[in-house]
Amino acid sequence: MSNHVQPTVGPSGLTHRRRMAIFSFLMLSLFMATLDNQVVSTALPTIIGEFGAIERFAWIGSAYLLAQSAIMPVYGKLGDLFGRKYVMMFAVGLFTIGSLLCGLSWSMDSLIAARVFQGLGAGGIMVSIFSINADLFEPRERARYQSFSSLVLMASGSIGPTLGGTMSQYLGWRSIFLINLPIGIIALAGLMFMLPYRRPERQPKIDYVGALTLAIAISGLVLWADSQSLFGSLTAWPSLALPVISALALTIWLRVERRAAEPVIPLGLFRDRNFSLLLIVGIVSGGIGIGLVNYHALFLQMTTGLSPAHAGLFFIAITAGIAGGSLTAGRLISRTGHYKPWLVLGLFLSTLCLAGLMVLPLHVPFWAVAAVLLAQGIAIGLGQQAPVIGVQIASPAKDVGAATGAVTLSRMGGAALAISIYGAILTDQLMRAVVPGVGSIAEMTPDRMAALPAAAREGVAAAFRGAFDWVYFSAVVIAAVGFLAAAMLRPVQLAPIGEAEKPQAKPADMQAAPRAG
Repeated sequence: MSNHVQPTVGPSGLTHRRRMAIFSFLMLSLFMATLDNQVVSTALPTIIGEFGAIERFAWIGSAYLLAQSAIMPVYGKLGDLFGRKYVMMFAVGLFTIGSLLCGLSWSMDSLIAARVFQGLGAGGIMVSIFSINADLFEPRERARYQSFSSLVLMASGSIGPTLGGTMSQYLGWRSIFLINLPIGIIALAGLMFMLPYRRPERQPKIDYVGALTLAIAISGLVLWADSQSLFGSLTAWPSLALPVISALALTIWLRVERRAAEPVIPLGLFRDRNFSLLLIVGIVSGGIGIGLVNYHALFLQMTTGLSPAHAGLFFIAITAGIAGGSLTAGRLISRTGHYKPWLVLGLFLSTLCLAGLMVLPLHVPFWAVAAVLLAQGIAIGLGQQAPVIGVQIASPAKDVGAATGAVTLSRMGGAALAISIYGAILTDQLMRAVVPGVGSIAEMTPDRMAALPAAAREGVAAAFRGAFDWVYFSAVVIAAVGFLAAAMLRPVQLAPIGEAEKPQAKPADMQAAPRAG
């Protein structure tokens, strides 16, 4: 009888069926949070048309990203201190309320404020899901299920812009936010009844000063990364002040964390070489996996003359590659117990693919571009699971949430900083370019380019091709740094399913308490 029951019970003591139900509600929450930032992009013109205030439209996206990034480490620590169930439910509830406020907003300022609420919830959803996965699944099994999380992320990124445009056109832009209300309520109900509450034994002690100073440091960096659109220039005085503020806040944070009883991110985690190296990998992953997405689209439109719709079709190649690479890596990690080889392979392949994009000639066949983008997607997918699994294994069970928050933040921060780097390089190169009979190349749009004479159009395409050489070169350097960091990782063998060490399978400091709901 025991041989029959044992395989259906996970490290959390829950049956396989119940774990799958919980995982489904987690994925629903993740889809809701990640889809929202995508659908907004195509609805922005409609929103601006109603509210005006075009000078503040950049804050609609930046406020969401800022709140999401700043709160991530805090949620990870709160889950460690208070248990993950109610922290996750609070995040979903906050996001749902934020969606309602967005749908009811009456001005650009009220919409931006509501987006902050949404971002505070989304940051908690992102971190808590990966932390709960660590409670539900053993390390090898976890790799397989986290690959499904990557599929959700890719699905939301693929259908988001199209869905946002369609809904805003036929149902009004408010519908893209209000649709989250029934989804959020369903997710909350599912988590309430299915996810057990496990109370940590230790007495919660919140590091308020550490949380505040870390949030200021992160906020400064995120705002600086987007300062081109927010303040008009990277050299404007607010832009230059932000890194200084971040550096001061980070210095204070380090001093506070050394003395705090329950630091937001325990500095002891950095004693493990793998933890530090995986944070570097996370930054690189965000930089080449998230930060380059919009630049691929611009590259395709401005160097090939493709329409936005036709250029968007090439993202099928990237999305399919990421999905295939992620699922493959999840199965390989689950089967072999090793995550390092697939991470190293993925970053090596990314470096080669980005170098390929850098040297592609101007009039290369479309199938060649699609092939390189497909390979780049596979490379990104191969490295999706490893940073989260790696830091969770490198951390004590009591700090899994804090470690998960740190690596998730590193990926988001890497994306924000990389976008700033790519944008500065592209703008600088285009400002130097001169095409006879054409105005500012940096202000060229696909529509304006299509209206140019053939010779001028060819000159603009060549100018963009030359500028993107340097953009992709910077991406190659970033990917190479990630490859070196991955190669320096200490090899780790994950315990076979059913034989995981006790702190990994069921944290010793987490005792089951009667379920509330």
